Amino acid sequence: MLLLELFWSFVKIGFTSFGGLSMIPLISGEMISHGWMTASEVSDIVAIAEMTPGPLGLNCATFAGMRAAGVVGAFVANLGALAPTLTLCVAAAMFFEHFKNNKRLVQIMTGVRPACVGLVAGVIIDLALVNYSDAASRVHVPSLILGLLDLVLLLKFRVSIPKVLLFSAAAGIILFGVLGV
Repeated sequence: MLLLELFWSFVKIGFTSFGGLSMIPLISGEMISHGWMTASEVSDIVAIAEMTPGPLGLNCATFAGMRAAGVVGAFVANLGALAPTLTLCVAAAMFFEHFKNNKRLVQIMTGVRPACVGLVAGVIIDLALVNYSDAASRVHVPSLILGLLDLVLLLKFRVSIPKVLLFSAAAGIILFGVLGV
């Protein structure tokens, strides 16, 4: 019964929040109301979940499930947290498969695709303005050169992303730490 309650609690959390920080009050309420954790323990879980890699909601589900019912509880809590997303993705996939040749859906997707590219381009421009300029809003040439070098490594030489990240981290330590550029 505990595992079913844990699963259902995280299904409710997944369907009624939008991930990230919005899940914390719901997780806290469920954990405390079922007596699985104290408020202090929930606070500890959130702090640990924030420090570990991965989505906050899944990290919280893992730690809360582990605390409430061990490894099986962690697995069940994660299934519950993922159930809403999985359900919506499966429904969307079925919808698209069923209507993939529908004239209106093709028109909709023809309009949505460029919008998605525009949104990504907007984020890239915002990030570029932040990452390639200094406090005085001038172009920071060393950062720009490093970014262009990374782009060449990725596109021309097909260097893997983890290797480019390691290279950039090392270059950042040398350029901006040791040399103080």
